[in-house]
Amino acid sequence: MKTYKIACIPGDGIGKEVIPAGQEVLQAIAASQDGFGFEFTSFGWGGDWYRAHGEMMPADGLDALRGMDAILFGSAGDPEIPDHVTLWGLRLKICQGFDQYANVRPTRILPGIDAPLKRCTAADLDWVIVRENSEGEYAGVGGRAHQGHPIEVATDVSMMTRAGVERIMRYAFKLAQARPRKLLTVVTKSNAQRHAMVMWDEIALSVSREFPHVKWDKELVDACTARMVNRPASLDTLVATNLHADILSDLAAALAGSLGIAPTGNIDPERRYPSMFEPIHGSAFDIMGKGLANPVGTFWSCVLLLEHLGEAEAAGRLMAAIEAVTADPALHTGDLGGKARTTHVTAAVCHRLLRR
Repeated sequence: MKTYKIACIPGDGIGKEVIPAGQEVLQAIAASQDGFGFEFTSFGWGGDWYRAHGEMMPADGLDALRGMDAILFGSAGDPEIPDHVTLWGLRLKICQGFDQYANVRPTRILPGIDAPLKRCTAADLDWVIVRENSEGEYAGVGGRAHQGHPIEVATDVSMMTRAGVERIMRYAFKLAQARPRKLLTVVTKSNAQRHAMVMWDEIALSVSREFPHVKWDKELVDACTARMVNRPASLDTLVATNLHADILSDLAAALAGSLGIAPTGNIDPERRYPSMFEPIHGSAFDIMGKGLANPVGTFWSCVLLLEHLGEAEAAGRLMAAIEAVTADPALHTGDLGGKARTTHVTAAVCHRLLRR
């Protein structure tokens, strides 16, 4: 029997609640199928680790993760620690250290969820947003000088490389080609950002010639926000820079009903390193420890994890169990207008998986 080694990093806030729930669900899917199991290793990195050690994760933390088959991540963010410290010290350290350059965020309206777009059906909103995850606005290039003085200066430079743009464009075109509609929207801002984003557009055009069966268009990022609201059915697969896709994917999750249901895969397509899977909802300290967190984003991230491991049948069964549970309003957590608790949703998904 194949045993997959999974690193579990709950991180901060409600990550400490939804990641154990994700482990329960993965254990249930393994128990209900023949052929594979899981070996979990938990890492207590995050805000508490920072208070004890002065760093979000150990300097050699990547070495501890390197031999894993995948990583299940909760959230990074602590009200007592500056956000740039928590993000760069943990999540981005892993993403960039393992060159997880494709951030993939599927979005669709799940059964039973009352999404805010009243004229939108589930068939109209079925998107995958591909986010460049290694450079762009989050390259970390910049600095500050003369801090505290009237002449203080601060810069953040968006850095794009031909190699980085080519590989994310190729990944997005391949993904679009594999989806039924074969439709890709390249998100840009080349009207105002006339150097890197113009290169982004030029590379998109060049890569598109390799995929003659993919229909593609180009949309300015500000216009894309309106298009997501007004014409959701016109979109299918989207590719955007690190910052643009970060913003658009949160909008997409809200339009689908809640940030609490949205998943993410931080993928190394070449499989040189383990890929990392996480919900996008953040640490949500206001509800931490109350048992109110929606675990669906984590469960859907587990679907992406299973797909990445090649366990397509198990991934399909888990997604079906998630959809059956969201279809029941009695199992909606507070972010969806319900009163269910994290444990209720987790138990319901596990029950469906173990029922053969």
